[in-house]
Amino acid sequence: MYSLRNVNPMVRRIRVSPQSALQRRSEQITALLQQGEQKPFKEVIDISSGDSHKTGIKPISFVRQVLSVCLYPELLHDDTLPGDVRQRAQRLLGECDGGSVGSYTDSCGLPHVQRSVAEFITGRDGGVPSYPRNIFISAGSQTALKVMVKLLVRGEGVSQTGVLTPQPCPHTLPMLLEEVGAVLVPYQLREEQGWALELGELHRALTASRGHCRPRALYISNPGHVQSRKSIEWVIQFAAEERLFLLVNEVYQDCVYGEGREFVSYKRVLFEMGQQYSEMVELASFHSISNGIMGECGLRAGYMELVNVDPAVMVFAETLLCTDISTPVIGQIALEIMVNPPRPGDPSHNKYTQEILTNRITLAQNAQRAWEFLIGLPGVSCQPVTGGIFIYPHLSLPPEAVEQAKSDGLEADVLYSQTLLDEEGVCVGAGCEHGQREDKYHIRLCVLIPSATLEKVLARLGSFHLHFLDQFSQHA
Repeated sequence: MYSLRNVNPMVRRIRVSPQSALQRRSEQITALLQQGEQKPFKEVIDISSGDSHKTGIKPISFVRQVLSVCLYPELLHDDTLPGDVRQRAQRLLGECDGGSVGSYTDSCGLPHVQRSVAEFITGRDGGVPSYPRNIFISAGSQTALKVMVKLLVRGEGVSQTGVLTPQPCPHTLPMLLEEVGAVLVPYQLREEQGWALELGELHRALTASRGHCRPRALYISNPGHVQSRKSIEWVIQFAAEERLFLLVNEVYQDCVYGEGREFVSYKRVLFEMGQQYSEMVELASFHSISNGIMGECGLRAGYMELVNVDPAVMVFAETLLCTDISTPVIGQIALEIMVNPPRPGDPSHNKYTQEILTNRITLAQNAQRAWEFLIGLPGVSCQPVTGGIFIYPHLSLPPEAVEQAKSDGLEADVLYSQTLLDEEGVCVGAGCEHGQREDKYHIRLCVLIPSATLEKVLARLGSFHLHFLDQFSQHA
């Protein structure tokens, strides 16, 4: 029999994140409830990930209408559907081999979708040109990120590729880096400054990494923080000086709602800094239909744009994407709609615009409501949120809880999250994952959820939190 000792050593080194363990526990409790087991709650509410549809956020009508027609072309003759729905579906079916979404596409995606993405980026960036040949469609942004890291990884020991990675970061990112043989080099975002990226911390992390790996890439992600143009310029200058490849996660670009805040892409800033940077800094930027307002996690599609990357290297990016054959076609169709929505005058424009606006308002109001509630709890502090879909409250937990967690082989915030799930049926993200500072404990909550669901979560969380503090204070 094939035994554990025969499993690829690189795979065996991959550590399951606390978040993955919590989600499995959530699924097990849900199964027990369905089997009739009695709990203090009737349902598990999972707000640990960005899966907004799972919590009840409704899909965008135009997206689902177009997908329906593409999946069942007989609907092209259904006059009850808006005319622009049928026209879009007919156009997209015409781009598919055999006129069917059941056919394969090029490894880099449908050429029509690549063109639509390039046009979207050009418009977004004030005319800075984007070219279809530099666009790679993938089954979500994570797949594209893995492709790029695979291309960057080389060496062993002190020459092994390191990737500077923010803390907090997506909970799957440490596992991805371990899988492809890269070294995670953590740098801390400044919580007290609203999770800001600080240039001095990048220098510290880079210096500290030398001697056990060779940093070759810098991953940028901003949970709840929207970088200013000046901050982006500093990062680009740092990457140029240190010859680092920029991996920029921009999946929350449509989720900026803080007063006076706006999304500015790294590519736009790069090209506004002059040829010294615009022609030498290598950049991969990522976006997807999963995160943000559209929230189509299950359709699996995203894009990567490569800037200043040698065409010979891009050939290998396409080669690696070939291992997945092609991105699901219905996901590519949803991606095309995200970057090319109905326009003014189209029959579906008003409804589409209203549904997007409703989700944005819900997100902004939920972020404010959750922040106000959380800072009112004893032992909880929290930074205001200006963008993204997560909020990261900081927990000051009793020493007895910390000791109990250590005796259980857990971080204190993981113990907190497990107990919250078991007692109240609320699944939150635990901690800031890899590299969390000692004695700094956090949980993560997705706020792109229905407002009524958020109120249920806050009610359960509030009563649990007080009970948790009281329980361990009595042990003192």
